[in-house]
Amino acid sequence: QVELAESGGGLVQEGGSLRLSCLVSGGSFSRYVAGWFRQAPGKERELVATIDASGENTFYTSSVSGRFTVSRDNAKDTMYLQMNNLKLEDTAVYICSQGINWGRGIQVIVSS
Repeated sequence: QVELAESGGGLVQEGGSLRLSCLVSGGSFSRYVAGWFRQAPGKERELVATIDASGENTFYTSSVSGRFTVSRDNAKDTMYLQMNNLKLEDTAVYICSQGINWGRGIQVIVSS
């Protein structure tokens, strides 16, 4: 059974930084694309970033490009999301995903 567990969320001031982690257990993490999604209150879930199996190719939604960096450590079965220059509109539950599997999500709150 594949399980994904996010960590690293919390409360941060506007302009600050956070790094999220997603530990994947029970599967073949190193073989597949993985990604981060987010869902803000009252809004639909949106794709934030993806990273291919090798870690060499990434994609970012336009609103986070240049501020967020997705990476992975296949030896640790872990994916990361470094979030810099956070804005109020980045407040959301961040959820990691690989294939059909999803984490439970972790709250990120950006305050003014």
